[in-house]
Amino acid sequence: MSDTLTYVVPGMHCGHCEKSVTEEVSSVAGVDSVAVYLATKRVEVRGADLDDAAIRAAIEEAGYEAA
Repeated sequence: MSDTLTYVVPGMHCGHCEKSVTEEVSSVAGVDSVAVYLATKRVEVRGADLDDAAIRAAIEEAGYEAA
């Protein structure tokens, strides 16, 4: 079964932001796909048994904060 978690990341504003967040979040166990929507500042994560704390930590590792 696949889960979807959505985060608001206000600090993202460019392609570099998108790439950084995508790379960090993609490395979290269980993550199948990451979609970053710069216009709405949203990050949509799909996968199985997603760990909210690990995904938030990955977003922080990329240099951003999930609201």
